[in-house]
Amino acid sequence: MKKLEIIIRPERLDDLKVILNNNNAHGLMITNIMGYGSQKGHKQVYNGVDFGGNLLPKVKVESIVSDETYEQIIDQIIEEINTGVYGDGKIFVYEVTDAIRIRTGERGEDAL
Repeated sequence: MKKLEIIIRPERLDDLKVILNNNNAHGLMITNIMGYGSQKGHKQVYNGVDFGGNLLPKVKVESIVSDETYEQIIDQIIEEINTGVYGDGKIFVYEVTDAIRIRTGERGEDAL
């Protein structure tokens, strides 16, 4: 199993959810975050007051997916979420050694 941590622009969240649902991702955790990467963010100044520094709004989506589907999911994300502009986001892939459903004790992909 793999954990995908996907950081994207908030306006692309619905497109990402469709990709994950179409590839049988069994659950999502979605967090609103602020940050910057290569583009270094932008300053938000109003009436001389600095609001938010150089941070940009992003969405972090985490999902555990099967070893068989994660490459396909990544390819679809790159194809459909990519705008070619700085700030499109990042995908981080982590190895998951086990998952346990607390209610039933099921383990591995059965727990998803």
